[in-house]
Order: sequence, then structure tokens, then C-alpha cells
Amino acid sequence: MKVSKKDFDHDFKMNDLHHIANTFEKDGVPDKPARRQAYNDKVDAYEKDGLISAEKANRWGITPQLETTLYWL
Repeated sequence: MKVSKKDFDHDFKMNDLHHIANTFEKDGVPDKPARRQAYNDKVDAYEKDGLISAEKANRWGITPQLETTLYWL
């Protein structure tokens, strides 16, 4: 199964941001470097698992909304 960027971003928002917020954002301020690192790590994992192509992995980056939106704790 191949994954679209929209689906990937939704998965990241629903499954990864909570952990990032609880770990790095206890002050309520988005930790952009932590979010970028987690996003890039997840992209790499999806590529290694064959869910996205190397081309997509090289092209995809975190969107401004995912990088800066306050997350519920």
C-alpha cells in the first residue's frame, strides 16, 4: 500500500504530535526542531518499509501547520 502525503500528515498529527507535545512542549510552545526530527524520522521509516518511494521521501517535508500548531496535551 502506498501512502499519500495527506494521509501521512494526518497519521503524524494523530499519532505522533501527542508524544512530542508531552515530551518536549510542556510549556505549551511548539518545539519545531523536535517536530521536524520526528517527521523526518517517520518519513525515513515509511521509505524503508516500502510505503513511500525514495523520491517522495526526498521531497516531503513538514508543513507549517504541523510545525507550529499548538497541540492539545
